[in-house]
Amino acid sequence: MEHKIVDSPERKFVGMSLEMTYANNFTGQLWGGFMPRRHEVQNRIHDGYFSLQGTNPAFTMYDRSVDRPFTKWALVEVANFNNVPDGMETFVLPAGKYAIFLHKGKSIPAFIEKIKTILSQWLPASGYQIDNRPDFEVLEENARNNPEAEEEIWVPIK
Repeated sequence: MEHKIVDSPERKFVGMSLEMTYANNFTGQLWGGFMPRRHEVQNRIHDGYFSLQGTNPAFTMYDRSVDRPFTKWALVEVANFNNVPDGMETFVLPAGKYAIFLHKGKSIPAFIEKIKTILSQWLPASGYQIDNRPDFEVLEENARNNPEAEEEIWVPIK
């Protein structure tokens, strides 16, 4: 499975978050509230958008049961936290090692299958383990309207 391993420095983000479960998923509501306001964020250093989860230590890539609550974030990366827009929050992602996988297309079943393959095949063969840090996806600007959109899946490893 094609991937790359990177040591990511600490990173700063500004955006919005919502508590949810997979059974009561509010991802559309979260992004629907964030995207119209994304241009209010100053000091962006990356053109993409970050969909981040796993900020609760009990919520890991292995344990994504449908009723387990978690916080989901819609974010942009910034150089600093100067002038955070009203109604938005800051988030600091700790430094650490990540395996990055490319996913193409908007099919949710295909995305879920990719995650399952990473965890059940790539991870056991890699010699790495999941680290207890947030996982996230990096989305292109036009991902919502592009059936061939690409996104990066960042898996925290140690």
